[in-house]
Amino acid sequence: MIVGIPREVKDHEYRVGMIPAAVHALAESGHTVLFEDGAGLGSGIPNDIYEEAGAEIVPDAATVWGRSEMVIKVKEPVESEYDLMQRRQVLFTYLHLAPLPRLTDVLLEREVTGIAYETIEDRQGRLPLLTPMSEVAGRMAVVVGASYLQRIHGGRGTLLAGVPGVPPGDVVVIGGGIVGLNSIKMALGLGARVTVLETNLDRLRYIDELFHGTVTTLYSNRYNLIASLRRTDLLIGAVLIPGYSAPKLVTRDMLKQMKEGAVVVDVAVDQGGCFETTHPTTHSDPVYVVDGVVHYCVANMPGAVPRTSTFALNNATMPYALALVNKGVEKAIKDDAGLKLGVNTFRGHITSKPVAESQNRPYKPLDELL
Repeated sequence: MIVGIPREVKDHEYRVGMIPAAVHALAESGHTVLFEDGAGLGSGIPNDIYEEAGAEIVPDAATVWGRSEMVIKVKEPVESEYDLMQRRQVLFTYLHLAPLPRLTDVLLEREVTGIAYETIEDRQGRLPLLTPMSEVAGRMAVVVGASYLQRIHGGRGTLLAGVPGVPPGDVVVIGGGIVGLNSIKMALGLGARVTVLETNLDRLRYIDELFHGTVTTLYSNRYNLIASLRRTDLLIGAVLIPGYSAPKLVTRDMLKQMKEGAVVVDVAVDQGGCFETTHPTTHSDPVYVVDGVVHYCVANMPGAVPRTSTFALNNATMPYALALVNKGVEKAIKDDAGLKLGVNTFRGHITSKPVAESQNRPYKPLDELL
């Protein structure tokens, strides 16, 4: 199979879809890997290392997309890449299609097999390809939130750690999954007072036991959420319903009850965001203010730490990529029920029920097309 790795073009996206070890594994198995010139530089990996691993360096994205049977990326294609997609091509990347009807249109028109990292499950029902980037984003959420709490960045001027004689700042995390758990770890490490809201009582029990009661755990309902918003300095949205658009848990009216200069970080922005006031931002222009509250809603947060993120992501994606190219796409997805869940579009149909429901479009079970 001919596999292509283009340079990521989203704003300040420095990750790359494949590390040299993965290229070497594909090349050893007899596959051709086309690698766009300089695609690894943002992650600190020069062309010559990829060449040594067996990649063919090609001059531009058009060549990668034009010659490849399967394209492996990090982020969903942006508009400048839509016309590069080839008919019946396989695309293996984060897709986050639920809030992206135009991208869905293109995948359907070109009959692209769109395999989304974020909806692949393992045998335990976990999301193995989403987990590493959720870990990074969860930890980053506290770091960037603490930075924007500084007065020079528009925040309240609160140091999350506090100092002797001055209480620490309050961090509220909505959602106790992978993002939430990693946000809690970082916030506690900085010395903040931390509250987590979650609807899964078993998850709340786990968090309480894990952190030995140092985290305030609350069942997530409107009453508890409003009470938490009123006192928080940093609010982190860490809600995920795999494949679906994120629910809007914080309305604008609720936001008005927050303190002037408080900061919200919506890690769910890839799926549309869990705050009513969320809209995607970029690393070039990361924040905006609504009703005195600073919003950080960058849709590719881990791209800011590409060295860590690229290797963490590839550790998870490499076994699936090898299965897809060595077995062929159809056999690979027939052999792995969890990988099958990653197929969001196939031969002109939406094969992910959450995506279809989020966009109010027809859904076609993948088994009917194989």
